[in-house]
Amino acid sequence: MGLIIFLLLLGDILVLAELLFIPGTIFTGLLGLGSIVGSCYLAYTNISPTVSIIIFLVNIALLVVATLLLLRAKTWKKLSLETKIESRIDDKPEEKGLSIGQEGESYTRLAPMGKAEFDGTTVEVTSEEGIISPKEKVVISKIEDHKIFVKKANN
Repeated sequence: MGLIIFLLLLGDILVLAELLFIPGTIFTGLLGLGSIVGSCYLAYTNISPTVSIIIFLVNIALLVVATLLLLRAKTWKKLSLETKIESRIDDKPEEKGLSIGQEGESYTRLAPMGKAEFDGTTVEVTSEEGIISPKEKVVISKIEDHKIFVKKANN
């Protein structure tokens, strides 16, 4: 009797895990269904067919009730994180005082990405002209989606 109850509980947990936490894996759901069927088979052979049918129906009812309880919004609200992330990785280039045509100096090797310094502000840039060595004069050629593109300055 203990093995039958264990298999039922294991099957319920695995089926609920498949439905709610790791959908699409199929393996977990199949193991859960196999465990439920195994428990019903053990009940059928060791106890009686009537008990096996009752166990199966109770198990289906348990799965439906547990699924409905877990899918309620209040259940997930209690488990969810309530904080909001309002920080940003970096400021917009315009907020740093950078603009197209502004001249600076490559701080690191730009191959094609690296760092450059403009009026004391070091930023990550992308070279439009391939590799640029450190300490070379560069000019901002365009700014797209917070990304700064540079090319060698004409002296």
